[in-house]
Amino acid sequence: MAVTITPNTELSDKLVKVSVDAGVVIMEIYNAASGIETDTKSDDSPVTLADQKAEDIILAVLKEVAPGVPVLAEESVAAGNIPDVGDEFFLVDPLDGTKEFIKKGTDFTVNIALIQNGRPVMGVVYAPARSHIWVAEGPATAWEAEVAPGGDVPAAADRKPMKIRPLPEAGVTAVASKSHRTPETDEFLGKFKVAELVSMGSSLKFCMIAAGDADLYPRLGRTMEWDTGAAHAVISAAGGRVLTLEGIDLTYGKKERGYDNPHFVVYGDVEPPKA
Repeated sequence: MAVTITPNTELSDKLVKVSVDAGVVIMEIYNAASGIETDTKSDDSPVTLADQKAEDIILAVLKEVAPGVPVLAEESVAAGNIPDVGDEFFLVDPLDGTKEFIKKGTDFTVNIALIQNGRPVMGVVYAPARSHIWVAEGPATAWEAEVAPGGDVPAAADRKPMKIRPLPEAGVTAVASKSHRTPETDEFLGKFKVAELVSMGSSLKFCMIAAGDADLYPRLGRTMEWDTGAAHAVISAAGGRVLTLEGIDLTYGKKERGYDNPHFVVYGDVEPPKA
């Protein structure tokens, strides 16, 4: 299957808009007086009505703006709807950080990515509880902005360009998962001069590095492609890298793995450790 989409501002803005619109239903359920009802998927991970409603909104728009382009979406895959993907497809995680959402935290996001030839070339990460969005408009253009759920697409003047920062002399600021911290993670961080360690959930860890607020994020645990694709696009567009522990670029469309990822590390201006 040939690649048919050239990354552009018009498409990016549509991805931004549908993410922000999905944020409306997510926050309605988040703020419901009756509380958040949860179910458990076959992999023992939690799922809520917000996951499904947000995904429905996103899938309807992707079908309209990019007809014929396959979509790997978390809840659809969980229901057994797994399309054949080739050189070009979308990845959708309608609510990354469901555990954080259930706990009424703020570290959950809407993730949409466009994958071409195994690489994320466009991506949107939206944190509705924080009213903030991070966007890879194309492979070399990344920006962030404030936008409330249901709000308008941020104007050009309100978009803050993102670029990784130079490595601080004092050492790296590392970010680690709130709910998936492992001894292997601590062992890996021991290879670096770590000045500060920040605990954070979901795709926000990638975005902190892309925005120049952190430098390193090791993820030595299981993730799925839809968990990482959008944020990977953002960090790549901001000048960072996402590498496996062998120092190879993390790629997408790994059907043979069931679309899960190997362990990986997100690097800002940081050199990978020598083997």
